[in-house]
Amino acid sequence: MRERLYLRSPRTVAAARQFTRDTLRAWGVADRRDDMLLCVSELATNALRYGVPPGRGYLLRMYGFEDATVRIEVHDGGPGFSRITERPHGQGLTLVAALSDDWGVLARTPGKVVWCEFRRAATWAAAQAAARQTGV
Repeated sequence: MRERLYLRSPRTVAAARQFTRDTLRAWGVADRRDDMLLCVSELATNALRYGVPPGRGYLLRMYGFEDATVRIEVHDGGPGFSRITERPHGQGLTLVAALSDDWGVLARTPGKVVWCEFRRAATWAAAQAAARQTGV
Protein backbone atom coordinates (compact mmCIF):
# COMPACT_ATOMS: atom_id res chain seq x y z
CA MET A 1 0.00 0.00 0.00
CA ARG A 2 1.22 3.49 -0.84
CA GLU A 3 -0.46 6.79 -0.07
CA ARG A 4 0.08 10.51 -0.35
CA LEU A 5 -1.81 13.49 1.01
CA TYR A 6 -2.44 16.48 -1.29
CA LEU A 7 -3.47 20.01 -0.41
CA ARG A 8 -6.49 21.67 -1.99
CA SER A 9 -4.94 22.94 -5.22
CA PRO A 10 -5.59 22.17 -8.90
CA ARG A 11 -1.84 21.60 -9.34
CA THR A 12 -2.05 18.48 -7.22
CA VAL A 13 -3.84 16.54 -9.96
CA ALA A 14 -0.60 16.33 -11.97
CA ALA A 15 1.30 15.39 -8.81
CA ALA A 16 -1.23 12.63 -8.06
CA ARG A 17 -0.77 11.25 -11.60
CA GLN A 18 3.02 11.28 -11.13
CA PHE A 19 2.73 9.51 -7.77
CA THR A 20 0.54 6.89 -9.46
CA ARG A 21 2.97 6.53 -12.36
CA ASP A 22 5.89 6.10 -9.92
CA THR A 23 3.97 3.59 -7.81
CA LEU A 24 2.96 1.51 -10.82
CA ARG A 25 6.55 1.56 -12.08
CA ALA A 26 7.85 0.45 -8.65
CA TRP A 27 5.30 -2.37 -8.62
CA GLY A 28 6.22 -3.44 -12.17
CA VAL A 29 2.78 -2.60 -13.53
CA ALA A 30 2.70 -1.71 -17.23
CA ASP A 31 -0.66 -2.97 -18.46
CA ARG A 32 -3.66 -0.67 -18.05
CA ARG A 33 -1.42 2.10 -16.73
CA ASP A 34 -3.01 4.80 -18.94
CA ASP A 35 -6.49 3.82 -17.74
CA MET A 36 -5.35 4.02 -14.12
CA LEU A 37 -3.72 7.42 -14.66
CA LEU A 38 -6.87 8.81 -16.24
CA CYS A 39 -8.99 7.52 -13.37
CA VAL A 40 -6.64 9.12 -10.82
CA SER A 41 -7.01 12.42 -12.71
CA GLU A 42 -10.79 12.17 -12.65
CA LEU A 43 -11.04 11.14 -8.99
CA ALA A 44 -8.60 13.83 -7.84
CA THR A 45 -10.39 16.48 -9.89
CA ASN A 46 -13.75 15.44 -8.45
CA ALA A 47 -12.34 15.56 -4.92
CA LEU A 48 -11.08 19.09 -5.54
CA ARG A 49 -14.30 20.30 -7.18
CA TYR A 50 -16.84 18.70 -4.90
CA GLY A 51 -15.26 17.06 -1.88
CA VAL A 52 -12.38 18.98 -0.33
CA PRO A 53 -13.43 21.80 1.99
CA PRO A 54 -11.23 24.92 2.18
CA GLY A 55 -8.13 24.36 4.29
CA ARG A 56 -8.18 20.59 3.80
CA GLY A 57 -6.80 18.12 1.31
CA TYR A 58 -7.39 14.69 -0.17
CA LEU A 59 -5.61 11.39 0.27
CA LEU A 60 -4.64 9.18 -2.66
CA ARG A 61 -4.14 5.57 -1.56
CA MET A 62 -3.10 2.67 -3.80
CA TYR A 63 -3.13 -1.05 -3.10
CA GLY A 64 -1.47 -3.80 -5.10
CA PHE A 65 -3.10 -7.11 -4.18
CA GLU A 66 -1.68 -10.59 -4.68
CA ASP A 67 -4.44 -11.50 -7.11
CA ALA A 68 -3.04 -8.80 -9.46
CA THR A 69 -5.72 -6.25 -8.62
CA VAL A 70 -4.75 -2.60 -8.27
CA ARG A 71 -7.11 -0.52 -6.15
CA ILE A 72 -7.05 3.27 -6.24
CA GLU A 73 -8.81 5.28 -3.55
CA VAL A 74 -9.33 9.02 -3.16
CA HIS A 75 -10.40 10.08 0.33
CA ASP A 76 -11.90 13.51 0.94
CA GLY A 77 -13.50 15.20 3.91
CA GLY A 78 -16.34 16.94 2.15
CA PRO A 79 -20.07 16.37 2.34
CA GLY A 80 -22.11 14.59 -0.27
CA PHE A 81 -21.91 11.29 -2.04
CA SER A 82 -20.29 10.88 -5.47
CA ARG A 83 -22.49 9.55 -8.26
CA ILE A 84 -22.76 9.48 -12.02
CA THR A 85 -24.87 12.35 -13.32
CA GLU A 86 -26.29 13.37 -16.65
CA ARG A 87 -24.66 16.81 -16.56
CA PRO A 88 -22.51 17.51 -19.64
CA HIS A 89 -19.54 18.64 -17.54
CA GLY A 90 -19.87 15.84 -14.98
CA GLN A 91 -18.62 12.80 -16.85
CA GLY A 92 -15.58 11.94 -14.69
CA LEU A 93 -17.24 9.04 -12.89
CA THR A 94 -18.68 7.79 -16.18
CA LEU A 95 -15.08 7.46 -17.40
CA VAL A 96 -14.02 5.76 -14.18
CA ALA A 97 -16.90 3.29 -14.50
CA ALA A 98 -16.05 2.57 -18.15
CA LEU A 99 -12.29 2.13 -17.66
CA SER A 100 -12.12 0.27 -14.34
CA ASP A 101 -13.35 -3.22 -13.56
CA ASP A 102 -15.23 -2.01 -10.50
CA TRP A 103 -15.75 1.23 -8.63
CA GLY A 104 -17.76 2.61 -5.77
CA VAL A 105 -18.14 5.09 -2.94
CA LEU A 106 -17.78 4.44 0.77
CA ALA A 107 -18.87 6.77 3.54
CA ARG A 108 -16.30 7.88 6.09
CA THR A 109 -16.31 10.44 8.86
CA PRO A 110 -15.92 13.05 7.64
CA GLY A 111 -16.49 12.67 3.92
CA LYS A 112 -16.16 9.72 1.59
CA VAL A 113 -13.81 7.40 -0.28
CA VAL A 114 -14.24 7.00 -4.04
CA TRP A 115 -12.42 3.92 -5.30
CA CYS A 116 -11.82 1.94 -8.46
CA GLU A 117 -10.16 -1.41 -9.16
CA PHE A 118 -8.27 -2.85 -12.08
CA ARG A 119 -7.75 -6.59 -12.48
CA ARG A 120 -4.50 -7.30 -14.22
CA ALA A 121 -2.67 -10.09 -15.99
CA ALA A 122 -1.84 -13.09 -13.83
CA THR A 123 1.83 -12.71 -14.78
CA TRP A 124 2.06 -9.70 -12.46
CA ALA A 125 0.86 -11.78 -9.52
CA ALA A 126 3.39 -14.49 -10.39
CA ALA A 127 6.21 -11.92 -10.61
CA GLN A 128 5.26 -10.44 -7.24
CA ALA A 129 5.18 -13.90 -5.64
CA ALA A 130 8.61 -14.70 -7.09
CA ALA A 131 10.01 -11.41 -5.80
CA ARG A 132 8.74 -12.19 -2.29
CA GLN A 133 10.37 -15.62 -2.38
CA THR A 134 13.75 -14.22 -3.46
CA GLY A 135 13.51 -11.28 -1.07
CA VAL A 136 13.63 -8.61 -3.79
